[in-house]
Amino acid sequence: MAGKAAAPGTAVLLVTANVGSLFDDPENLQKNWLREFYQIVHTHRPHFMALHCQEFGGKNYEASMSHVDKFVKELLSSDAMKEYNRARVYLDENYKSQEHFTALGSFYFLHESLKNIYQFDFKAKKYKKVTGKEIYSDTLESTPMLEKEKFPQDYFPECKWSRKGFVRTRWCVADCAFDLVNIHLFHDASNLVAWETSPSVYSGIRHKALGYVLDRIIDQRFEKVSYFVFGDFNFRLDSKSVVETLCTKATMQTVRAADTNEVVKLIFRESDNDRKVMLQLEKKLFDYSHQEVFRDNNGTALLEFDKELSVFKDRLYELDISFPPSYPYSEDCSQGQQYMNTRCPAWCDRVLMSPSAKELILRSESEEKVVTYDHIGPSVCMGDHKGGDARDTGGPSARPPCSRAAHGSRRLLESTLSTAASRTRPSATR
Repeated sequence: MAGKAAAPGTAVLLVTANVGSLFDDPENLQKNWLREFYQIVHTHRPHFMALHCQEFGGKNYEASMSHVDKFVKELLSSDAMKEYNRARVYLDENYKSQEHFTALGSFYFLHESLKNIYQFDFKAKKYKKVTGKEIYSDTLESTPMLEKEKFPQDYFPECKWSRKGFVRTRWCVADCAFDLVNIHLFHDASNLVAWETSPSVYSGIRHKALGYVLDRIIDQRFEKVSYFVFGDFNFRLDSKSVVETLCTKATMQTVRAADTNEVVKLIFRESDNDRKVMLQLEKKLFDYSHQEVFRDNNGTALLEFDKELSVFKDRLYELDISFPPSYPYSEDCSQGQQYMNTRCPAWCDRVLMSPSAKELILRSESEEKVVTYDHIGPSVCMGDHKGGDARDTGGPSARPPCSRAAHGSRRLLESTLSTAASRTRPSATR
């Protein structure tokens, strides 16, 4: 579509990626990631593209600053992105502020053929036409073009310094207004704690945080529009149910610390077959002997244990998952399809949408536009998160954008954007 007018349909690509690993090994992982990302851009050539990153800058932001600058410069100036002549970049770089730092990075790229796109100013409460390329960093709290919040510390008291939160932006394309929310929810701090109850205590924490975000973006301060929430939700499989299913015929051995009598390890052995170890479970160890169960048929046999989104079934919608768990992949560049034995593999990275956005997607499908949801770089090492993509091939009549998210990896959605539940015509000066 390069060089052609956006009308009658505007192709939209929404991408989510937990990129923390990329800054630990920029020479290998970052190059792999960018190559796969550029391939997706080249294949789908979206007019409007949103890239939501979590753990931007890696574990040690201060030490990674040079890598951060290089990554941003590469994205904005590479030949692969040369047709995107307008961009907005929002980087939460204020790592010294524990009260506010989220390590979220949000990138928005506009194709040169796309006309009349506006971004909402939350302070002035009006839309402003998007021109040129701009980067905002450090203290995003004072930037009126977004809303950013870090979750309160008491949401996750077990973690002394959490970087979890969300960033919200609002856009208007072809008279269609929609919110894009970059989100990072709390992880499972201990496999042993996650295994104790069903649902786990961590699931409850994520439920509380996501509910807060949804309440926030539909409150009375601004007009309600369709919204897409994509990022690292850290959704996990119901650990207790998964272990009981995988180890149905196994016997369990409990190992306790000599000094505290605290459980530090669970060992599940086959009842026969020389009592071979099937699973070893520790705080940060999930070592299962038959890892192929998470890859066979894309691991879909385990989707019945992916229950966390069901709490929000009336508020959030997701396309059918047909790709393997997105986390935790090996960070060894020679092991692109191998999972690490640190956590039970799960679909952490997702793209979700509001009921009104869902209607737009379903309407699109009914008009014979093909909508897919898949991952990217299935055989390539891209860090501990592997993303995917969802596509709605644009047809003659345009429809609003859709999104899907992936943990620490990319999930994208290509769609057409023109009519939406909310047809808000911007009132800003053009």
